Amino acid sequence: MGQDSSPLFAGSVAGTLRLIGYLALAVVLMVLDQRNGWMWRLRYGAAVAVEPLYRLAGLPVEGMRTLSVAFADRQRLTEQNQRLREDLLLANAKLNRMASVAEQNQRLKELLDTQRSLELNVQLARVVGVDLGAYRHRLMLNVGARDGVKPGQPVIDAHGVMGQVVETLPTTSVVMLVTDPNNALPVTIERTGLRTIAYGSRDGDRLSLPTIPMAADVRVGDRLLTSGLGGRFPPGFPVGRIVQTAPVPSGMFLEAQAQPAADINRSEDVLLLHDQAEPVGPPAPATPVGPPAELAPAGAGSAASPPRARGRTP
Repeated sequence: MGQDSSPLFAGSVAGTLRLIGYLALAVVLMVLDQRNGWMWRLRYGAAVAVEPLYRLAGLPVEGMRTLSVAFADRQRLTEQNQRLREDLLLANAKLNRMASVAEQNQRLKELLDTQRSLELNVQLARVVGVDLGAYRHRLMLNVGARDGVKPGQPVIDAHGVMGQVVETLPTTSVVMLVTDPNNALPVTIERTGLRTIAYGSRDGDRLSLPTIPMAADVRVGDRLLTSGLGGRFPPGFPVGRIVQTAPVPSGMFLEAQAQPAADINRSEDVLLLHDQAEPVGPPAPATPVGPPAELAPAGAGSAASPPRARGRTP
């Protein structure tokens, strides 16, 4: 077998000299590197040359990491956006609900103030149905015969007269609005005291006063109040405000159009008056007027007898 050629640690003089030479070269390189920094410069240059290769080799891994982070961020942002959108919708719904509750509380406060100012026996009711057709303007309330509601009771809101009860069921009642074509309400013009009749119309949002005398002083803006005639509606309740006047085609009367005072299309809570019962039969006889009994002449009867004519003495 052949032996290995020129081993480093050979047992000959040549191997020892080679080792000494390597050591001397190493010492010289270390001294030069310590003094001049040649090896550092060499390593720096090699690193600069090799760095692009490292970057190129790491591009796939870096790209995958960037894509995963971008996808995770996009998904997280999408989820956050969805939660924020849901929170915004919920906040808007709560805000709208609070606004609705505040408006409802305001309406109830106005009704309570109306009740206190009128000092009447009233009953609170809620509108549960609406029938605003061409020939019928009706409301349905959540109180009925079991709650003491009777046909003919006036119905008002915080702003004026709404109508009257025309039908009662055990738990509900039907109200005919003042704008119903079949409704006729005695009214008086507040400014002049003129009495007339306000009829409903098919428009649903107006009152018609077709029998005003031509010479009557009626102006746009005049307020209409209940006159109290008929005994069903107490006098002084707001009914509407005149918005238009014009002669009828025959030229015999003036016809006025009035806007109802009540919020017919928006009121959700109303008041039923219990104090005004519809009169039944003829009115009671008037109490006789005369001087008190203690001031009457002594011996005078309930009916004074006519004085006698004095005769002439013959």
